[in-house]
Amino acid sequence: MTLYSERERPDDLVQSVARALRVLEVVTRSPGLPVKAIARRSGLNLSTTYHLVRTLAYAGYVARLKDGTYDVGEQVSNRFYEQLGSLGRGPDTREVLRHLAQSTGYSAYLGRISAGRVVVVDYAEAPGSPYLEDLERGLDVSAHATALGKALLLGMSRRERHELVVEAGLRKFTPRTATDITALDGQLARMRPDAVVEEHGEFRDGITCAAHLVPRRHGEAAWAVGLTVPDEMVPQHARRELRLVASDLAGA
Repeated sequence: MTLYSERERPDDLVQSVARALRVLEVVTRSPGLPVKAIARRSGLNLSTTYHLVRTLAYAGYVARLKDGTYDVGEQVSNRFYEQLGSLGRGPDTREVLRHLAQSTGYSAYLGRISAGRVVVVDYAEAPGSPYLEDLERGLDVSAHATALGKALLLGMSRRERHELVVEAGLRKFTPRTATDITALDGQLARMRPDAVVEEHGEFRDGITCAAHLVPRRHGEAAWAVGLTVPDEMVPQHARRELRLVASDLAGA
């Protein structure tokens, strides 16, 4: 499904803008594609796609990798971050994450569900956690393999989370990753939405992630805050700080 499949076509549609957005949609959904594959997936001819990709790269919305393929550019993440205010999380959120990172010594992340994906909205790095390139602001992460994702899944109905996980796929990251919906349901049945959620080596070998669903009022979007720990155990002080921060964010 494309961005336009369920919308009425306007009489004054600007073709070049629509085509550029189609290219951006393809790169966002499938980063690491060469121009020929982008053209094929977007339904455009190769010459038009080359022009659009170069323009988007110049503007920073896509980025050319060393192997000649294209990934999402930093401007996409920047635009996403600028939406934080309208999404109900203002500048204070960053300060809360910084406090969490400083008080625990571990990198802290804030995530939410957006367009059927678990997306990292913001993060604060700390020296006690290894750098994880997949947990960057504006990038979507796997709901089934991360504590951040599992915490958010706990805030959904069984039908809603099945739709989200099946649509995104259950990729196998490590030997510990749950790769079928039944196994994932079994994990979630042993977790509580009002408690710290943990995953041990399911997303990256040797890395434990902990997260807590942010309590919300009716009608609000679901958020979760998390930590990455380079060990099998999450220290008690880190679990305590996660609970406190989730409570603070609920009142933000």
